[in-house]
Amino acid sequence: MTFDLVSALTTLIVILDPPGLAPSFIALTADMSRVERRAVAFRASVNAVVILALAALFGEWLLARLGIGLQAFRIAGGLLLFATAYEMVFERRDERKAATAEVARSADRIRRVAAFPLAVPLMAGPGAITATILLAGRATHPAGLALLVGMIVVAVAVCLAVFLLADQVERLLGITGRIVLARLLGVLLAALAIQFVVDGVQALVL
Repeated sequence: MTFDLVSALTTLIVILDPPGLAPSFIALTADMSRVERRAVAFRASVNAVVILALAALFGEWLLARLGIGLQAFRIAGGLLLFATAYEMVFERRDERKAATAEVARSADRIRRVAAFPLAVPLMAGPGAITATILLAGRATHPAGLALLVGMIVVAVAVCLAVFLLADQVERLLGITGRIVLARLLGVLLAALAIQFVVDGVQALVL
């Protein structure tokens, strides 16, 4: 299967869910100055790019060392992505993100939120890492992996833009707009997840 830039970028944008990250970013940086919030946004974005790029470049190699076939990982990863989509459609994901953010604040980790929980697990979480490894499996040559890393940078840059404009984004979407957008992204992610499962089954059968 040839590497599809549009599919890769769409998958990454949906799984990262930039608009959905805005409320968590606002909550986690509420006591910070504008300069500090910008520093957290940039640092978290760099952390997420590094983690996802490593997953793209070495994730499949690690699976091979563990004796896990890419086809099996496609099926398992597709099911995991579908679970994430389910959370998005039925309002479970926001509850989990809010709980994670609250734990970080109560533990007085405001100065370290760029690493936890913003970069991991809210940005480069299990779903994003899984999607990245699955997308890397579709890259049939090094140029494809390079393009995937480029798409990771673009997707995370969208998250960074949302962080820098978090207050405006939340006011623009409003509660209703954010809920509707989460549902639409969830349905799209569910379809992409099923496609991953179908690809894995076809690879096993053929």
